[in-house]
Amino acid sequence: MHAGATMEQTKDQAVKHPDLAGKTYLVTGASSGIGAATALALGRAGANVVLGARRLDACEALATQIRTHGGQALALPVDVTLEPAVREAVDAAVNRFGRLDGAFNNAGMLGAAKPFHELTTEDIESVWRTNVLAVFWCMKYEIAVLLASGGAIVNNASIAALVAFSHIAPYNASKHAVLGLTRTAALEYFRQGIRINAVCPRPIETAMAESAFGGANALRAGTANMPPGRAGRPEEVAASVLVLLSNATSFISGQGIVVDGGSTVQ
Repeated sequence: MHAGATMEQTKDQAVKHPDLAGKTYLVTGASSGIGAATALALGRAGANVVLGARRLDACEALATQIRTHGGQALALPVDVTLEPAVREAVDAAVNRFGRLDGAFNNAGMLGAAKPFHELTTEDIESVWRTNVLAVFWCMKYEIAVLLASGGAIVNNASIAALVAFSHIAPYNASKHAVLGLTRTAALEYFRQGIRINAVCPRPIETAMAESAFGGANALRAGTANMPPGRAGRPEEVAASVLVLLSNATSFISGQGIVVDGGSTVQ
């Protein structure tokens, strides 16, 4: 997509995947940012969407928006740091819609920004539980259901799965681990009809990115020299997620798809 493309043009791409219609997808971290954009895109494509996040009110608002446009949606309060909550979310998707066809495991956190030698075990553990254990639990219970019918899973690995950034070692390590989980599971389940990939975005206009850069103005300034001259939009990542969930990528699995406006080639 060229730099001048509008957000509406990006959103319209979601409708171009008719094979997603009528299928059911779970989205974690769905209350805002990339997760919210992906949930809305799936709804526009005619999918049944299960939105999970700790902020139930935000998920309910998105579910209402999806229903307004003719889609089906279920909002759930999901704390992905608790394994039973993850299992219950997968069960709820199947119970409500009778099936699960895939998922976008998006929930994550940045964690404390510190020099490496000042990090504590707690700094590592808190990020690891949200960014790694939660993705592991999501994949574990999603795969168990998808074994019966096949499907596709996409994890949000971040560009930090491929490169490193100073002062956020726990985040860097966790996203490298997400890509490792993605590749391993993809290898094990391709022949059972389950494709598993990851998206590796950088940087995107989200609250997390603004926090990492030190505010919205700093994010704009810090991305001005990227090839597009700006940060990415959540809808642009969502478009990539939908492609990976669709049959259009039936021969792609175990990959970390970079969605970074070309910044890593500079």
